[in-house]
Amino acid sequence: MARTTLADVAREAGVSVALVSIVMRDAPGASDATRARVRDVADRLGYVPDQRARLLRSADTRLLGVTFDLHQPFHGDLVEHLYAAAADQGYDVAISAVAPSRDERSAVQALRRERCDALVLLGPDLSPDDLAALGADLPTLVVARRSGTAGVGAVRGDDELGVGLAVDHLVSLGHVRLVHVDGGSAPGAEERRRGFVEAARRHGLDPWVLPGGATERDGVRATATLLEAAAPPTGVVAFNDHCASGVLDALLRARRDVPRQVSVTGYDDSRLAVARQDLMTTVSQSAREMAERAVAGALGLLAGGPARDVVLTPELVVRSTTGPAPA
Repeated sequence: MARTTLADVAREAGVSVALVSIVMRDAPGASDATRARVRDVADRLGYVPDQRARLLRSADTRLLGVTFDLHQPFHGDLVEHLYAAAADQGYDVAISAVAPSRDERSAVQALRRERCDALVLLGPDLSPDDLAALGADLPTLVVARRSGTAGVGAVRGDDELGVGLAVDHLVSLGHVRLVHVDGGSAPGAEERRRGFVEAARRHGLDPWVLPGGATERDGVRATATLLEAAAPPTGVVAFNDHCASGVLDALLRARRDVPRQVSVTGYDDSRLAVARQDLMTTVSQSAREMAERAVAGALGLLAGGPARDVVLTPELVVRSTTGPAPA
């Protein structure tokens, strides 16, 4: 006969796997009524905790597992600061990359084999169900996106506010034809789209959103469309610095002067923003603070604390890719 699992109990009780795990671990985060219902279902189904797995998990490795996207410069900045923040707490970091040839599930499984005490996932694409299952088994925190999952913490920037800062800046320079090259389905893209639309309307402008993505290639492709427009924009708000770099390169090849003819802003303030000759105006999420709060949040979950959604306030960093609107 198959062993009854947490997922079986969750399905029968009509709650998430993460909530069942909270009840079984006597961790905070569930009401007395919910605890009683879940335990009744567990007893009825004959659920028995896997003590061997529990003992293995109780042996601290002092290791935090981190997944990151190999192609995202901001993730590299976060990893650098995560090492320092973890070391300050007496922990080390094991990293596992997500790449075109290696999906996120493989990256997570590699860290689980290392028996990490907790997981910090940078901009993950995992579904709420996958996150719930992961969080039920191991303290898990996501960075640079909403969690949307009970028991899984999050540390993220206020993306709507951040994009609004970029729009406000361009409008203050006299720009009225603005476009947002969005992030497609990338984590945070929906919030940044919404922030752009709301900010544009606040200034009485018609919001123009162009499909883009999180990579330089996406920025190049979107710029080709912009250059064909009857009235091209004079201000571009890109989804992130990587996308903005593609926009800038495409404008350079088209012999468009930045910022005299077109102003461009990025997002993240990654190392890419200052690696270019044309230092990029961008929205800073403060990789250092985000990393420090992520480590604190992961260790809080490990200690049995509640999952929290920490939202940080971004700041605009003005450099050389924005200037007054052309006359």
